[in-house]
Amino acid sequence: MILALSACGGADSSKNTGSEGKSDKDTFKVGLEAGYAPFNWSQKDDSNGAVKIAGTSEYAGGYDVEIAKKIADGLGKELVIVKTEWDGLVPALTSGKIDAIIAGMSPTEERKKTIDFSDNYYKSNLVMVVKKGGKYEGAKSIQDFKGAKVTAQLNTFHYSVIDQIEGVKKATAMDNFPAMRVALQSGIIDGYVSERPEAVSASTANENFAMVEFEDGFKTSEDDTAIAVGLKKGSGLKDKINEILSGISEEEQTSIMDKAIQNQPAAE
Repeated sequence: MILALSACGGADSSKNTGSEGKSDKDTFKVGLEAGYAPFNWSQKDDSNGAVKIAGTSEYAGGYDVEIAKKIADGLGKELVIVKTEWDGLVPALTSGKIDAIIAGMSPTEERKKTIDFSDNYYKSNLVMVVKKGGKYEGAKSIQDFKGAKVTAQLNTFHYSVIDQIEGVKKATAMDNFPAMRVALQSGIIDGYVSERPEAVSASTANENFAMVEFEDGFKTSEDDTAIAVGLKKGSGLKDKINEILSGISEEEQTSIMDKAIQNQPAAE
């Protein structure tokens, strides 16, 4: 709810913080949730290279932010972070409120109908986050979650793959990852589907959580598990962004992600 309430103010106030006197040509406005650690999160200061979130007193950090900084530098523009709820990211892009989505977003076929994507800047696997010491921590197959209450984020392919589990109790999709962590902690759900970096982040931040990696896992396409920059259809930024991303090796990607996991804020 906090993410949703703050989204509108952030999107409309990008010229009020960090971009005074700058025209749209001088800025690179990036939309993200700031609630999907280690890809992106919000914090109270600029430690570990965090960037001020437009229109707020908060700062954004994480893997996506580090990639956004590299792209902005390569474009010769000032990075402006616009905190936006997940469901508002594509509308914000198509309406011109932001120039790009750098938010752990997968370039799925469905999304490609509405927006364009850069080349991939990360690739991950799907896992499950569960209670440590619970009956599902030792699961080897997704089918071990038969009868379990499982959810994922709203309007993501994570939620659709739950249907691959026979006899699962598919819980209502949730708006964001902080909400799913609260639901798991309180026992409302038995687990939620996530990408490996977020699951590592969750289990690192909360000793009561565990990550389950599967021997017999979810069936996904390559586009589903890849992460790319979302751009407006026909964006003139695409070629230059791809050129910048090509200069970031897989080894450097891994290093940036490892630092993001290490630097993530502790769970409240």
